[in-house]
Amino acid sequence: MACPYARFVERDNETPTATEKITINGSTNNDALSQILSLTGYGSSSCNKPELKRLPSSDELVNYGNYLQLNKLLDAQTLLSGKHDQNKNMVHDEHLFIIIHQSFELWFKQILWEIDSLRKIFINSVIDETHMFVSINRLQRCVQIWHLLCDQISILETMTPLDFMEFRSYLSPASGFQSLQFRLVENKLGLTDNLRVVYNQMSYKNAFPTETEQSALTNSLEQPTLLVLIERWLERTPGLEDSDFSFRDEYARAVAQYIKFLQTNAESEPNPTARDAALEDVKKTADTFRSLIDEKFHQQLLSRGDRRMSHRAWHGALMIMLYREQPRFQGPYQILSLLMDIDALIAKWRYNHVILVQRQIGNKQGTGGSAGYSYLRSTCSDRYKVFVDLFNLASFLIPREFIPKLSNLMRLRLSVASVDGLSDEENEIQAVKKTSTSDD
Repeated sequence: MACPYARFVERDNETPTATEKITINGSTNNDALSQILSLTGYGSSSCNKPELKRLPSSDELVNYGNYLQLNKLLDAQTLLSGKHDQNKNMVHDEHLFIIIHQSFELWFKQILWEIDSLRKIFINSVIDETHMFVSINRLQRCVQIWHLLCDQISILETMTPLDFMEFRSYLSPASGFQSLQFRLVENKLGLTDNLRVVYNQMSYKNAFPTETEQSALTNSLEQPTLLVLIERWLERTPGLEDSDFSFRDEYARAVAQYIKFLQTNAESEPNPTARDAALEDVKKTADTFRSLIDEKFHQQLLSRGDRRMSHRAWHGALMIMLYREQPRFQGPYQILSLLMDIDALIAKWRYNHVILVQRQIGNKQGTGGSAGYSYLRSTCSDRYKVFVDLFNLASFLIPREFIPKLSNLMRLRLSVASVDGLSDEENEIQAVKKTSTSDD
């Protein structure tokens, strides 16, 4: 049995119409075809025809090689070991060293592309909830890229220290510290100058002398970082201080009840030594929650660099974590989790790099003049985690039975997505109308 197919039929001395040209299995059914074409936007009765993109002409056609500009990409590996010493063979592993670092830079470029797109989304004062999927998708892509970058270091570890020593002397004064794109990634995520470890007693910006590089760094610092935009977004979390349900007040009361519960249990301990230890633990727990309740204390932590987000944004993130099962918070909860994933993977990448450097050169000075291993090890700390506040929120979680119950109106608000162009109140009205209709 022949498979169905469509072909064009030309009639002599006639100008065929679209439906007359097409036959199915050799026969023509113009009525049926007219209906199909009409539904797809090509029928004579349709006035809304889709706008088609222009196809490239014959001289514009591309192939795999010229589309990817492989002639440039694959010719960009110049081995210094062969260039500087004509009487010596090229060092085999230098080729791997170059490929790995060029790959890093290509992936950094993609990460910057994703970060910039996310900043365009979150810079809006009202964010359409339909953008949640795009945001989550692009953050997931960044997470996968960082996984890959961590794994790439293990490939570089196949090069032995003796192999590296054969060409390392040619690299000076070049250094990975001079990766402009990595500095832009740090800046655009939200790492600030006051949190950076000083490199050779001078600003990292000195490693980028050209006007183009300085301009790129300046722009990355002047534009709102992803951290700042996420902070503003969290400050607008519905339910933080509403008249019907104020999360900040409700949670403060819940924490007080939880501390009282712990204190009562501690006081009921019959063993005096165990009772004293339990009461001391209760005091420490109460002190931990101090920055959650006391905004002035939070500001002190913020000024010291121990906090990165505002008190209000902090509560917004905590509320999203506690009520993540609510439809409106499910997307935001994934975003917060992915931001932590990115921070954790960057920290892992730094640590993997530190271990690699120690294995390759020990405690030798870096080719760029830094302390090498010592300097890199100092960057593997919480001060380099941009979203460290999200990690620390786990310290302020309380058992489920103490979590404040949402009011019916707040539960309704969190069940409906916010639509671009509508305020929370307008979205709420729409939700009430839908509920009333379904009840009828």
